[in-house]
Amino acid sequence: MDMEQTNYIVKGVGGFYYVKTADGVLECRAKGIFRKKKITPVAGDRVRVETEGGSPVVAEILPRKNVFVRPPIANVDNFFIVVSTVEPVPSTLVTDKLSAIAVDKDAQPVIVITKNDLHSGDEFAALYAQSGIPVIRVNAATGEGLDEIRARLAGSLSVFSGNSGVGKSTLLSALSPDLNLETGEISRKLGRGRHTTRDVTLFEVCGGLVADTPGFASLDMASAGVIDKENLQFAFPEIARYFGQCRFTGCSHIAETGCAVKAALERGEIGRSRYESYTALYNEAKEWKQWER
Repeated sequence: MDMEQTNYIVKGVGGFYYVKTADGVLECRAKGIFRKKKITPVAGDRVRVETEGGSPVVAEILPRKNVFVRPPIANVDNFFIVVSTVEPVPSTLVTDKLSAIAVDKDAQPVIVITKNDLHSGDEFAALYAQSGIPVIRVNAATGEGLDEIRARLAGSLSVFSGNSGVGKSTLLSALSPDLNLETGEISRKLGRGRHTTRDVTLFEVCGGLVADTPGFASLDMASAGVIDKENLQFAFPEIARYFGQCRFTGCSHIAETGCAVKAALERGEIGRSRYESYTALYNEAKEWKQWER
């Protein structure tokens, strides 16, 4: 996102949208056409602002790269999945589901491993060696890994997801020491008493935008939308590489003979835990009826 050229929604709450423009932050209502079309502007939306009745209004939402439901945010570039080596120990299935949702929505998943000083993150990192998903080991005290994250933040809109206790707040504070002050100030300036725990606020960090999603330990996976079982293979980069190479068209990579994915698994070109997550998510997707999506 080109923050110099684009008006974007910093926060939306109570029917008001706070739009960052070249002239500062404007408090806007949305034109009625959005309600008729059942479209809700969300944080991260790039918008066109007009004046209506002497007040600024959101007149148009520019094309979205993606949109998440919970937390409500659009145009996400980086999806950082923060896991800790201990307390709590990481779940490969949860991590893999989050990364699959990110890939499915055209956002870049990045796994960030914290608490490496308490226990080595090498074993968990090794699970993703063939995945093509970047893994960054961080230590907020020594600064290890922080520059790599800062480089990814620059010029991008990023979300940090992770269970309570993994060290997200410590990590964000290390990346931007003024962050807590800044988020509090933004909430006071923009919220005007309408702030709730489900609001998303965007703030500038390291030359990019980071979403503050209070009240969410991690992405609400049930609301993120189930990935169709036919599309799930494309949400696992190391499995997607073998698309079209199986004996049967429409191979699920579960029980068919002549499956290129299963052959690659046996050769060690696909991590076993990643494949197990794929099969678990495939079986879960099979159970969803179309009307439940």
